Order: sequence, then C-alpha cells, then structure tokens
Amino acid sequence: MPIPNRVAFSVFGIDILWYGILVALGVALTVIVTCKRAPKHGISADKCLNYAVIIVLCGMVGLRVYYVLFNLSYYSEDWMRVFRVREGGLAIHGGLIFGVLALLVCCRFWKDSPLNFMDLGFASVPLGQAIGRWGNYFNSEAHGGPTDLPWAITVDGMKVHPTFLYESIWCFLLFFFLIWIDNRRKFTGQTFLLYTILYSLERFFVEGLRTDSLMIGSLRQAQVFSVVAFVGGIVAYVILYRRYKRGEALKRVDVSEDGS
Repeated sequence: MPIPNRVAFSVFGIDILWYGILVALGVALTVIVTCKRAPKHGISADKCLNYAVIIVLCGMVGLRVYYVLFNLSYYSEDWMRVFRVREGGLAIHGGLIFGVLALLVCCRFWKDSPLNFMDLGFASVPLGQAIGRWGNYFNSEAHGGPTDLPWAITVDGMKVHPTFLYESIWCFLLFFFLIWIDNRRKFTGQTFLLYTILYSLERFFVEGLRTDSLMIGSLRQAQVFSVVAFVGGIVAYVILYRRYKRGEALKRVDVSEDGS
C-alpha cells in the first residue's frame, strides 16, 4: 500500500495538508456527536458546545506542548521550531491531558459533575482519534518496523507495519462499544474509565511496533503512560463499581422495608 500525496490542495500558494484536514474532521465530528448526545446526560447542547470550544483549544495546545517537552534537546536549538506545527510533532496524550484539565476547571467554575462530562465526551473521543490517525498515513509517520504482512505500507521503499491503521480500527470499534455502554451505564464514570482502560491496552501493544516513539530514558513514553492509566483505570473502576453495588443493595433493603 503506497503513501499518497500529503498535500490535498493549495490555496494562494499555501499547501493544505491531508493531516490537518483529517485532524480537523475528527475533532469536528467528535464535537457534533458529543453535543448531539448531551441531553442523555442532562446537559444542554449549548452548554456542551461552550465546554467543547474551551476543551478543544486547550487540547490542541496540549498536543504540541507534550511533544515539545519530550524533544527539548531538538527544540532548544531553535525555539521558533515550536511554532512550526506544519513540520509535524503532536502527541495525543498531551491533548487528552490538557483537555481533561480544561474540563475539570470548567466544571469547577460552572459547578457541574466532571465524571458526567467525561462520560459524555470520552464516548465520542475515539471517533476523532480513528479519523485523525489517517493523517499519519499521509505524512508517512507513526508507522512500525519492517513486515511482510499483506497490509503493509511502503515508506522509503520499505514495507512497514501501518500502526496508524491498527489504532484507527481499534478506536472505531471502541467508539461504537462506548456509545453502547454509555447508553446503558450503571454508574457515573463508567464510560470514561472503560475508555482509559481499553485505549491504554491497545496503545501499549501498538506503541511497541512503532519506530518514532517519544522516550523516557530507555522506555517508550506512551507505554509508560498506558501502563499507569490502565492500572489506575482498573482501580478506579473497581472502586466506583463497588460503590454502585452497595447503593443498589441499600435500595433493595429500603424497598423491602417499605413493603413490609
């Protein structure tokens, strides 16, 4: 599978890249789906959009800041490189972290439930990731090492793992699963924690195939982050699930006493 032209079209001599188009499309669809589903969480579409604007802006900053922090030696040689986003250099974990922090601040200011908003938002986030990952394909980046598999892509004359494709497929499946779960969630925080657990599981293994990982010493940053998020997600899920079960048990006791 060869790599297509990274330039979609040009306007007044400025090349419009497929990467930017796909990332923007992913973000837009995530916001649309989230606002459409907001009433299911007792949130108006207008309020959801207010949150979305702030979270998206902060998330976009986070995508760049996180990448730069793990490449300080490169950017410290010329700090103007930080602003040359068209040259590449975004990290999804940075976007997620900054986005969550922005959401927490907004919820604090507007006195809303953070976990309820996280459930709503993270049910749709995988859709944006699944679409945005195809930008890596057009940029010939975020791929894996050599392989002879039939679905390999060709980069610089070498057949390599299309890791963007693995993550895109997983995120599409995760999106439909989380929407199904969110429509039937048992407790607040369930959808968000399932996203955390399942995305971290996939990212850990796919990251191991990549050749351009951000590093923490000799360790792949995304794998370290995924392990921490996976374990933390499971612990939090168990705690909230037990609280939910205790609450259900108390309700049954109250109903039994009222009926006696």
